Amino acid sequence: MQVRLAYGAGEIEIAIPPGHRVDVLEKQNVQPIRDPDAHLRRLLEDPNGTPPLQELARGRGDAVIVVSDLTRPVPNATLLPPILDALRAAGIPMERVVVLVATGLHRPNTPAELDRMLGSELARTLRIAQHDARDAAAHVDLGRTAGGIPIRIDRRLLDADLRITTGMIEPHLMAGYSGGRKAVAPGLAGVETVRVAHGPTMLEGQVGPGIVDGNPLHRDLLEIQRRVGVDFLVNVALDRNRAIAGVFCGDPEAAHAEGMAFVAQESRVCLDTPAELVIVSGGGSPLDSTFYQSIKGISTASSIVADGGAILLCTALREGVGSASFEKLLRETADPPAFESRLADAEFFAIDQWMVQHLCQAHRRARILLYTDAFPPETVMEWMVEPVETPEAGIAEALRGRESGARIAVVPQGPYVLASVGQSLRKLGGAPRG
Repeated sequence: MQVRLAYGAGEIEIAIPPGHRVDVLEKQNVQPIRDPDAHLRRLLEDPNGTPPLQELARGRGDAVIVVSDLTRPVPNATLLPPILDALRAAGIPMERVVVLVATGLHRPNTPAELDRMLGSELARTLRIAQHDARDAAAHVDLGRTAGGIPIRIDRRLLDADLRITTGMIEPHLMAGYSGGRKAVAPGLAGVETVRVAHGPTMLEGQVGPGIVDGNPLHRDLLEIQRRVGVDFLVNVALDRNRAIAGVFCGDPEAAHAEGMAFVAQESRVCLDTPAELVIVSGGGSPLDSTFYQSIKGISTASSIVADGGAILLCTALREGVGSASFEKLLRETADPPAFESRLADAEFFAIDQWMVQHLCQAHRRARILLYTDAFPPETVMEWMVEPVETPEAGIAEALRGRESGARIAVVPQGPYVLASVGQSLRKLGGAPRG
């Protein structure tokens, strides 16, 4: 059987040997919006839970539009022109509008990347600023959430007369779903906010892809958004071919909730029993550009793998491992138990430790193999995964001693799919070791 997975800017084809039960788990084949520009303009005039954007903008002196960084395939070149037209019609001059890139703790985007993110014309004519989580003076202290997260937010958002957030909604391994409140935190939050929000205890709680009810991170991020006071939200959902399948505008909570319900329906796939082997994509470009982001694919697979089974991640890694801090954590950690022992030390903290923690959580359930053509096996071995020369070699290794009858799940879109066994979503933490 031949299957195709998203890989870099294209796909990779994999041969699965006969004799096994294979389920290919893909997002629903929803109808994309034929004219996204016209559709968005209609929604800006008739949003969910707020007056029209032009009406909200009238009389405001300036505006900030928050956009995602390059790690998210948000169609900004489609979203921004209608938003800008509404602001212009309301009397806000374009020199008083700032597009603020919500980098979180990621590096700033290069001029060439901004061209790709926004379109070259917008990238060269708009006022663009990029968040820097490490610049303490650039943030305002708003106290703490009820859950104890310190609220440090980029002052450029807080100082704006009109605050608009944009983004895309997809399953997210920590917050349940991306988009919405995540544009503010962690998108525009300081290091201390992210450190506590992504702390070890938080990530062992009721967190996981698609989990919102009872999710303490979702609850606290909503509180931060309310404290900041976002005026208007524009979020999209993409189909399996990256076309716009849904647009959600208006009140930051109501519109995002509408979008989460849409994504839950179009991305949800279920197995009746766990799979002994899950073959998963890192999501394709831009998500599989680094191992850091590709771990989201491993977390998706962890939701449906049998305890003691195996996960085979196929990821392009065109930009490498991830941040210097993340790479250092991987190289200096002998194995998952050693890293989890470090997390137990209250004095220990390193940027991006949370993604290493998620990797360790997956190890509690399954063996993890990795295929990439970007790095030699001796390098991949330093990442707490097992390198394989080809995807087929990884399948053979995972199923060694089992010639037939294994349950294999294939997830071509990786973390863009919300996978479960039965109807219950599985939290990431607290699983038994395989």
